[in-house]
Amino acid sequence: MNGLDMLCFGAHPDDVEIGMGGTVAKHASAGLRVGICDLTRAEMSSNGTVEERQAEAAEASAALGLASRSCLGLPDRGLSGTAGQIEAVVREIRAHRPRIVFAPYWDDRHPDHNSCSRIVEEAVFNAKLRRYLPDAPPVQVEQLVFYYINDVKDVGLVVDVTGCYERKRRALAAYRSQFEPVAQGSDRVATPLNRRYVENVEARDRLLGASRQWTYAEGFILKRPFAVERF
Repeated sequence: MNGLDMLCFGAHPDDVEIGMGGTVAKHASAGLRVGICDLTRAEMSSNGTVEERQAEAAEASAALGLASRSCLGLPDRGLSGTAGQIEAVVREIRAHRPRIVFAPYWDDRHPDHNSCSRIVEEAVFNAKLRRYLPDAPPVQVEQLVFYYINDVKDVGLVVDVTGCYERKRRALAAYRSQFEPVAQGSDRVATPLNRRYVENVEARDRLLGASRQWTYAEGFILKRPFAVERF
């Protein structure tokens, strides 16, 4: 199996698309191998079935040009950071051997996003330990980068996604069970996600872009310094 340049983790299908779908599309269109790993099947979501969500994720993956997509099947609303959950993420990292790993920002209003952040951070550390799960070769990830889903604070890095923003729109539009407005008489229920949430995401990306005089940008933050040879 060829390794990935970027492996992006989310708690649920649509998390990565919301936070960094433009960045994923931009790098995939440039020939980099980008993968998404969803920790859960989002089985606790108020709208949509697991089967619908998986079909929507496949459609979004095609829009973004992913090299791979997987789902670990960990329990939705049960990301407690057990040893077994961390092990599952370590094995995913070791299977794909990415240069860069992405995880949700650690201070989001959704507890699952915060739990995913912690689990991935633990797993990136463990993945390099040769005596941890010695049946799989260790992997030293170059950098762990955090993307924003709901709450945006202290942005330390922005990516211009203007040229590929339509692909992000298509990826988000694939999640009809989550984002389409609730029609009268529907068995779906109203949630913040189907009350113009995608419009709010686009407004956020416009605001981040304006900070650099771009049309759209996505923001990221690091915990460890990012090394550069020269400026």
